Amino acid sequence: MKVFSEALVREAQEEEHVADLSRATIGEILLVAQYLEKKTGIPFIRMDQGSPGLPPNQFGVEAEKEALDRGVGSQYPPAAGVPELKAAASRFIKAFVNIDIHPEGCIPTTGSVAGSFASFIACTQRIPGKDKILFIDPGFPIQKSQLRVLGIKWKEFDIYPFRGEALRERLEEELKTGDVAAIVYSNPNNPAWICLEDSELQIIGELATRYDAIVMEDLAYFCMDYRRDLGHPFRPPYVPTVARYTDNYILFLSASKIFSYAGQRIALVCIGDNLFSRTYPALKERYADSGVFGLSFTASILYMITSGCTATTQYAYARMLDLSSDGTIDFVEDTRIYARRAERMKKIFCDNGFHVVYDRDVTREVGDGFFFTLGYGDLSGGELLRELLYYGVSCISLSTTGSLRQGVRGCTSRMKDDLYPILEQRMKAFREDHP
Repeated sequence: MKVFSEALVREAQEEEHVADLSRATIGEILLVAQYLEKKTGIPFIRMDQGSPGLPPNQFGVEAEKEALDRGVGSQYPPAAGVPELKAAASRFIKAFVNIDIHPEGCIPTTGSVAGSFASFIACTQRIPGKDKILFIDPGFPIQKSQLRVLGIKWKEFDIYPFRGEALRERLEEELKTGDVAAIVYSNPNNPAWICLEDSELQIIGELATRYDAIVMEDLAYFCMDYRRDLGHPFRPPYVPTVARYTDNYILFLSASKIFSYAGQRIALVCIGDNLFSRTYPALKERYADSGVFGLSFTASILYMITSGCTATTQYAYARMLDLSSDGTIDFVEDTRIYARRAERMKKIFCDNGFHVVYDRDVTREVGDGFFFTLGYGDLSGGELLRELLYYGVSCISLSTTGSLRQGVRGCTSRMKDDLYPILEQRMKAFREDHP
């Protein structure tokens, strides 16, 4: 039996001006779910928005308060970031990735969204003719929305049938046209939670070097592949990264998930040393500056977007990074609850006829973490999204992420203990209504 009638869902859709649920954005699904919850008082199982479900790291909160008390709020922050954060970032990357990036190349941004926005500009303007972005999908829909704003064209392919060595031919097919400025992916992946393995990262790195493309590697879910014993500073195993296989890389390191610091909008764009110092005549001509990639990125592009990143939050992030490198903060253990939630939620769904869509990496089953993917019979992603809304479960269609597979993305962050029995009851009803 449905929790919400089709008429009520249509009403919510019309009231919130959502034209097509099958193609709805995260924000639109959020509005529909909130409308239904407010109208009826019936709680939703909220699997739509990937917002942290844990309290913010208290060390960061205290550091930010201290910075305000010191009077930091009265001064403009330096465009390239406060020295304390840049040094802490360089040390943190060495501790957990075992890669050397000079502090100069560690640049704070108001979240990774601002970082990717500026990076898309810098990457596509550095060499005439290299003006397209290549997405290894599925991926974060916002990034393509950014390209629409910027008027930048992109190419994409779903990685599911091209894992392992098969990735080489498929990737080279796109790169050999010569117009790809940058390659974009997240690892672990949003939405599928697949993880690229070292052999695949090596393929990406080697081809990026050969075809002079910059790899934009989003590490938003840093150390959150809980199948591996990651998160021990200055001790292997280290976080897998393309930075071991090419000099053409930019890493995005966000505080949103690993420190539950999303509300303060703080991230780092970490540009490899060789790329940071490389001079591009096209940038020099356009911006009348030195043309040095890292300097043009910071002073001529990023500063025009955000005018620097909130100073107090930079000190908070610096404290959290430093204490993590010291071993005082165990952010991996702090966030492991997401994996436990995913395991429990996936079992409820799979016991009731659902299946995991992106189910494997190259050598093993996909892990449990912040996100997971679900399919049901021969329902399309859009159809499944709509049907789940009737049963009080909100999610997003995989079609909005560049995926060619049918299904939806679920997020574990908002799940609470008292909701598991409700989810189980609703999914039993779903199965009975969808034999």
